[in-house]
Amino acid sequence: MNFTSYLCTASLIALTVLGGCSEKEAVVNTKQDISADALSQIRQLGFSAADVQRDEDGNYVVEGDIVLSASDLSKRDAVQLLRVGQDEQYRTTNLVTGLPRVITVSISSQLPSSYVAGLDEAIARYNAQNLQLTFARVSSGATISIVRANGSYLASAGFPSGGAPYNQVKVNSRAIGTNPVTGYLATILAHEIGHCIGFRHTDYMDRSYSCGGSTTNEGASTVGAILIPGTPSAADPNSWMLACIGSGQSRPFNANDRTALGYLY
Repeated sequence: MNFTSYLCTASLIALTVLGGCSEKEAVVNTKQDISADALSQIRQLGFSAADVQRDEDGNYVVEGDIVLSASDLSKRDAVQLLRVGQDEQYRTTNLVTGLPRVITVSISSQLPSSYVAGLDEAIARYNAQNLQLTFARVSSGATISIVRANGSYLASAGFPSGGAPYNQVKVNSRAIGTNPVTGYLATILAHEIGHCIGFRHTDYMDRSYSCGGSTTNEGASTVGAILIPGTPSAADPNSWMLACIGSGQSRPFNANDRTALGYLY
């Protein structure tokens, strides 16, 4: 999820927050130059090469909040797209297996203490769906770790691999604030956890729907963009997996989100 800095940079990083500029939410723009070769590899994988950034571990952050490692760029799997839609719930071909399964989640002590409540609400939202995938907060040894981000991007996560969820969500508390509205933070964390278990952006075919600006297709990519049966073919303005969100907005799962979660898990 990315948030507007006081410089009002036009780049869309992670789940963007739409709103006015505020020096309180200022984030230093340390965007690094990305080589032409890396951008070409990102395009060949089927991801958008617009506004690519690097995180502190040297990974590439694409499409706002998706993490690709250097080894990911060397993959040459076929791009997978089962249906070109409009604004529906989409999943990747990479899902969490071994169901029923409990996924443990921890939160770094480097993040504000108020973030614990946001994580607990995000977990409660998932567990209220009675899925075969449940979540529990632990202090250490977690399947997914919520950690502090040090880069100029605002939050990031990746997709499952080998049947396991992506193991880390990076969050930039300087941009979100030290004491955000709990429902707002819960939406941010639930969104990134959604990527960790295999969900793509609901509006991946045209992220301008939630972010504004020109029409932008994020691309099918090698992980796929597969329409989840039972979700709508029309725009869905309240999905928790939309690419962008208004500042302070809370998006608990709507009926279509619940259909998507229930279908997969």
